[in-house]
Amino acid sequence: MPITQLDQHAALIVVDMQKGIVALPTVHPIAEVIGNVAKLTDAFRGLMLPVILVNVAGRAPGRVEATFNFTPPPDWADLIPELDQKPDDYTVTKLNIGAFYGTALEQILRRRGVTQIFLAGVATGVGVEATARQAYDQGYNVVLVTDAMTDLDPDMHRHAVENVFPKIGERASTTEVLEKLRLS
Repeated sequence: MPITQLDQHAALIVVDMQKGIVALPTVHPIAEVIGNVAKLTDAFRGLMLPVILVNVAGRAPGRVEATFNFTPPPDWADLIPELDQKPDDYTVTKLNIGAFYGTALEQILRRRGVTQIFLAGVATGVGVEATARQAYDQGYNVVLVTDAMTDLDPDMHRHAVENVFPKIGERASTTEVLEKLRLS
C-alpha cells in the first residue's frame, strides 16, 4: 500500500548504515540500497525535515542462542560516507536491536513534534523491524521504505516486508516517498 499522506512533522530514521554492516553479504545489492538511502537523506534535508542516523556499537547483555564469533574492526560502527552526514543531522548510537530503548531517539522526535517516521537501513528483519515496532507502539505513523533496506537473510527480509510491516505501517518505494515529499 502506498503512503496515504505525508504528516507535517515527518522524520527519516536510517538504521545501521555503518561500515561494518554494509560490508556484510546482503540479500539485495548494497550499492542500490545505499543509493536510495542517500536520495532520501538529501530529500529530507532539502525540506528541513529531521534526519536521524542510527548506528549500533555493541550488544545488549542477555542470554541468546545465537553465537557471535566476530571481532569488529576499529571503524565497524562508523557511518558510511555516502550518508554525507550534516551538522543538523541527529546521531543515535544504540546497544540494542531497536533504536528507541536506551537512546535519546524518542526525545529527539518528541521535541521536534514528529508524528511520522520513515525507516530505511540494514537489517530489515532485525534493527529496522525492531525500530518500526517500537515506533508503532509509541503512536508514530510508520512508513517503511522497502527498497532502501535489506537483510543478510532473504527469509527475514521477506517476512518483515510481507508479514510484519503491513501490520505496523505503510510500505513505499524510494520513488514514492520522493514524489510525496516533492508534492508537499
